[in-house]
Amino acid sequence: MIDAHQHFWNYDPERDTWISPEMSRIRADFYPNFSEPIFKEQGIDGCIAVQADSSEEETLFLLALAEQYDFIKGVVGWVDLQAKNIEDRLAYFAQFEHIKGFRHVIQGEKDPLFFQRPAFINGVKALAAFDFAYDILIYPHQIEESIKFATKLSDQVLVLDHMAKAPLKGKDIQQWKKDIQGFKYLDHVYAKISGIITEADWAHWTQDEVKEVLDVALEVFGSDRLMFGSDYPVVLIAGELETWKNSFMHCMEALSPIENKKITLDNCLHVYQTEL
Repeated sequence: MIDAHQHFWNYDPERDTWISPEMSRIRADFYPNFSEPIFKEQGIDGCIAVQADSSEEETLFLLALAEQYDFIKGVVGWVDLQAKNIEDRLAYFAQFEHIKGFRHVIQGEKDPLFFQRPAFINGVKALAAFDFAYDILIYPHQIEESIKFATKLSDQVLVLDHMAKAPLKGKDIQQWKKDIQGFKYLDHVYAKISGIITEADWAHWTQDEVKEVLDVALEVFGSDRLMFGSDYPVVLIAGELETWKNSFMHCMEALSPIENKKITLDNCLHVYQTEL
């Protein structure tokens, strides 16, 4: 089993302003030497480290950790995809064995048409020449634009993080259910079953809420295009790793062993072109 979405950081209150006072539990440093034993106790053998800060320094930080810890099987970093010299920057990062893809925090962009920016589209298109994946991080109101974007990039492997964050806290995910259907026939788009309980009421989320989201994930993406992710350590604001993993596994009980293996291992290894 592999975790397709994990974070590591040196906590910096000036930089990491997204970690609000309510998230006090994760206002700390998180390194592989701390999390690896916790994950291996849960039968999780490795992870993909995903950027949290939008800087090349972050990418190099994660790559350095990957060199030190075999637990990290790949890195999804950050690079300025709108840069005029994007091909040069990608060529630079391609020298690192563990770099597997890149991500831009589009959920933080105020421009509703950010996905349509020619420079951004050009940057993501440039990833294909290096066999890099691109992770899509959005809020539900950005789903429609992300689908238009994905339709234009049919040759690029795309990964939807956190199932586009179904708004469970608001207790109404019907519009999300409707909008997410647009990914159903986009075979180059994969999705991570992660970040689910952190979009619910942290103290009172239910197994039924998780199952409702996972049922939609299976309907839209199927077992061939889904990956398990923890979103550790962010998940800790809503529950322990063991709690989230058990909730996820409970929802997967109706699937065959082959389907389970695809979601918990095979798809991640394929998308990020790595191995255990």
